[in-house]
Amino acid sequence: MNLAIDIGNTLAKLAIIDGGQVVDFLKTEQIDTAYIEKLLKANPGIDAAVIVSSRDTDEELERFLEQRMKRFLRFDQNVPVPIVNRYATPGTLGADRLAAAVGANTIYPNSDILIVDFGTAITIDVVSGGEFLGGNITPGAAIRFKALHHFTKKLPLCSLNDNPTELFGNTSVSAIECGVVNGIVYEIEGYIRDLQRKYSDLRIIFTGGDSNFFAKRLKNTIFATYDLVAYGLNRILEYNAE
Repeated sequence: MNLAIDIGNTLAKLAIIDGGQVVDFLKTEQIDTAYIEKLLKANPGIDAAVIVSSRDTDEELERFLEQRMKRFLRFDQNVPVPIVNRYATPGTLGADRLAAAVGANTIYPNSDILIVDFGTAITIDVVSGGEFLGGNITPGAAIRFKALHHFTKKLPLCSLNDNPTELFGNTSVSAIECGVVNGIVYEIEGYIRDLQRKYSDLRIIFTGGDSNFFAKRLKNTIFATYDLVAYGLNRILEYNAE
């Protein structure tokens, strides 16, 4: 079994993968050697690990994994991947975005794919025919809510909720909630519309913490998965062992 670790800006996400399939998925705000030690004791079949981090490198954690695993890989822009990277500045590309692109191409090999990752930031990326073409980065929902609260004197701090979103709000809270949610929905719908004009058989994948929330609010046929990066990391780990 393989362990894929994605350390994001807010949470660390860990996937246990057996035979190419995610069999367990965990999230934690705090990840350290004690946490991993407990995980490995509960899953003694794990003998390989791959890690990607949006934060500073945790050298102690990586040394621990190197010592405990038969195979260990820290994924960054210097690691070979099984797709072509067309990003003009590969050194500035977030490794998690590239891992998600590999994961998307693993699910839909050599297809035209739109990947929307609803995290702290929302990334909108395109893979076509086994090539990562690039994408855009925009503030995620939490950032938008916090910005409205921080940069104004009277607007309250709001957040996503599961109540149906109307077209317009009739209170300050509902106006903010509708404004942020509908703004993101219309934004993504615009990308889908324009890309479907270019790619007749466009595949759409939503991932990230808020992916299910927004998948329910868009009309298109969407594959939503919380572990796209994990699938990509696992494929990269296996690719570098071939």
